[in-house]
Amino acid sequence: MHEFNDDPSGESADAIPRWYIIQCKGGESFRAAEHLDNQGYEVFHPVLEVQKKRRDKLVWIAEPLFPYYLFIRLDRLASNWRPIRSTRGVLKLVSFGHEPLAVDDALVQLLRDQACRSDGAGPQVNVYFRAGETVEITDGPFRDLKAVFESHKGEERAVVLLTMLHKQQRLEMPVAQLRRDG
Repeated sequence: MHEFNDDPSGESADAIPRWYIIQCKGGESFRAAEHLDNQGYEVFHPVLEVQKKRRDKLVWIAEPLFPYYLFIRLDRLASNWRPIRSTRGVLKLVSFGHEPLAVDDALVQLLRDQACRSDGAGPQVNVYFRAGETVEITDGPFRDLKAVFESHKGEERAVVLLTMLHKQQRLEMPVAQLRRDG
């Protein structure tokens, strides 16, 4: 049995749009977001700009903040829920029992605010090298030596700590000359 909660304005709580979570098929969250958007649904698919190495170059790639999930804004009375399940890339609406699980609007707004602080798809995060991580130098006079990654210096340069003559030396070099050890 379904209960309707009326608010003082006379509007049913079911008529107020809420955010829900959609679980996507593996690797298809971008496709699901695009197809849902094309059908007129309000979709929020938070992404991060992540630095990855492709063909010996560091490039920024958009990756989902929550792999396999995205948010959709629906109201229980006016929204057409039927096409969602058959949309390309969608696996299911996340539910608790047989009821779709609504997400707190404040959480979604916080995520949206964070995404808007950057210039585009999402915040930029470098996950290729982390401070303190052991790296191997792949080119130049220190080729095949191991070092400790300290930090990035701009987009294409890095600072590493290399032990030479029983002392750690700080070196600046192109990020493209580094790879994860192991």
